[in-house]
Amino acid sequence: MDRLYTVNEVSNILKVSSDTIRRWERKGLIKSKRSNINYRLFDIEEIKRINNRIKRNSTFNNFTILKSNKKTKYNIIELFAGAGGTALGMENTGLNHTLLVENDKNAVSTIKKNRPLWNIIQSDVRDINYKGIKADIVQGGFPCQAFSYAGKKLGFEDVRGTLFYELARCVKEVKPKIVIGENVKGLEKHDDGKTLQTIINVFKEIGYRVSYKVLRSQYLDVPQKRERLIIIGIRNDLDIPFLFPKEKDYIISLKEALMNCPESLGQTYSKQKGKILSKIPEGGYWKDLPINLQKEYMGSSYHMSGGKTGMARRLSWNEPSLTLTCSPAQKQTERCHPEETRPLTIREYARIQTFPDNWEFVGSVSSQYKQIGNALPVNVAYYLGLCTIAMLENKPDLNIMEMWDEFKEDNFLNTQLAFDI
Repeated sequence: MDRLYTVNEVSNILKVSSDTIRRWERKGLIKSKRSNINYRLFDIEEIKRINNRIKRNSTFNNFTILKSNKKTKYNIIELFAGAGGTALGMENTGLNHTLLVENDKNAVSTIKKNRPLWNIIQSDVRDINYKGIKADIVQGGFPCQAFSYAGKKLGFEDVRGTLFYELARCVKEVKPKIVIGENVKGLEKHDDGKTLQTIINVFKEIGYRVSYKVLRSQYLDVPQKRERLIIIGIRNDLDIPFLFPKEKDYIISLKEALMNCPESLGQTYSKQKGKILSKIPEGGYWKDLPINLQKEYMGSSYHMSGGKTGMARRLSWNEPSLTLTCSPAQKQTERCHPEETRPLTIREYARIQTFPDNWEFVGSVSSQYKQIGNALPVNVAYYLGLCTIAMLENKPDLNIMEMWDEFKEDNFLNTQLAFDI
């Protein structure tokens, strides 16, 4: 077994403090393993990678939009398609789209502009009739607002009125072999786990066994720290394993992702905000300002506790980006360029979400930011597509995916904790 190094040993090798190593590990910039007494341990390849980044002498660029040249026979229906991030990633694995549904007119126009042959319908999903439509896969990044637990059964009928119900209705009517649901990480713990348990109960009620996992985008060829909860359901008559993407042992930095990025439109700062942000160093935030400017910029937020690390935030070249939101210039979730005092542009946003440079977005600048910020990163969808194909063919490739156990209702809390590690 290869030797593993402790925090103090890595600190001496890289000539940085132990606290810095711990901070990098918490931020996902260096990957650790855990000993049986929960000590952080690091392998030599990870240390070499970090050493190269510190010296900025890496001669390669890991950033790429992943794509396979293979075509498959499998068809997919996608609800809540947005600007096509998930659909494009799935297409890049060889999956074929039978139907896409999206209600936002600009997002629909974006998909039509880039994939005019796709069957995309602009509609509220509640108005879609699935009679006669067949698909191997149904996928949807459903919103989970206003989820109801009013009923005692917590089953299919109890979720009427929610948009998740529409995903469940599609699955019930189409009867695909596999269903994939995607949402924010917070869904896992929402309402003490009741929301997720309700979702799982609904899928079980309509004939699917279920597993789920939080995917960390920064370990799946995405230059962004973005976590998403992925729920997979497999039809009960199919004896196939649950497969989820296996995390890589490297990350993609913002510097790699934005190399030769095309110029494009973007939001701008007011003169006063630009003056404040010009004083923030690379990777810094409001606490790097003089105390008088902290109080001026933060206003009443200065005296509040917690939830302020995104304010006056400038990104770092040598790290993945923070999670992109629907706007790069929101005060609570600032996404300022590492060097220039400006928000990230449209094309920079798209690069960080792993959209190719030729994927054009339609609508106002604010609409384009929203479309990109709401998307599942294309490369994450690519890995999900590979896992889905492997499940359908019952041919797992454990170099790029890992088997996952079925959800156990009587072990709900332990399952949640396991996924947090």
